[in-house]
Amino acid sequence: MQWMTLFQKELLENWRNKKWIWVPLVIILLSIMDPLTTYYLPQIIDSVGGMPEGSVIEIPEMEPTQVIMMSLSQLSSLGVLVVVLVLMGTIAGERKSGVSELVLVKPVSYINYISAKWVSYLLLVWVSLFLGLLVSWYYINILFGTLTIGEFLTLFFFYGMWLTLVVSLTIFYNTVFKSAGLVAFFTILTVMVMSIITQIFQHVLDWSPNNLSSYILESLSSGEISSDLLATSAVALGLSVIFLLLAIQVFKRKEMVV
Repeated sequence: MQWMTLFQKELLENWRNKKWIWVPLVIILLSIMDPLTTYYLPQIIDSVGGMPEGSVIEIPEMEPTQVIMMSLSQLSSLGVLVVVLVLMGTIAGERKSGVSELVLVKPVSYINYISAKWVSYLLLVWVSLFLGLLVSWYYINILFGTLTIGEFLTLFFFYGMWLTLVVSLTIFYNTVFKSAGLVAFFTILTVMVMSIITQIFQHVLDWSPNNLSSYILESLSSGEISSDLLATSAVALGLSVIFLLLAIQVFKRKEMVV
């Protein structure tokens, strides 16, 4: 009952802050931006004056799987940034303002407090991702060719594992720092460092979560879910749980010291 009360509180707060409106809208915009721009590029060029006389622009035909990966590319950069910005003050802000102390004095379980926030933001991110990819999938099927519902669900589910890790990482840094700016900085820095390490040690880090997008593309191209994709998703989920558990322990230690 306590956990459900906290969970409902988080959902209501996100609704009042309009996060349930603007976050899905931003994710939808990021998801459809590249597919629509690619398809209508000749018309866009003509509308701004066209190419110099004698110039010819040839746009190669793209497969639907290639186009949907363009959506993932946007989500992997700007989408991750949006997720971090949405979460960067969820706990850090309450700790800084003293709200967390008022909530925990009830008493409220540290596990319930952290996990309720984690699940509420996972719900927000997964729903936003679903809507964004759904709109992108719709336009791709109209403009570029057929992308099956199975391919769409594969893309949605496995890429959701990556965003789950980003959410968990941000929640963890929320318990480490009281400054929302530091939370955002270290979360993005960690994602960048993970990417660099994965590129350097690619030969031994086959199952790094940063490889999820490439394995998703391979699975869409082959029509089969590879063992590498399953293993990499499992690693991402495992790291998410570890960061959640670390967040609970760090938060508990810091609050008990206070």
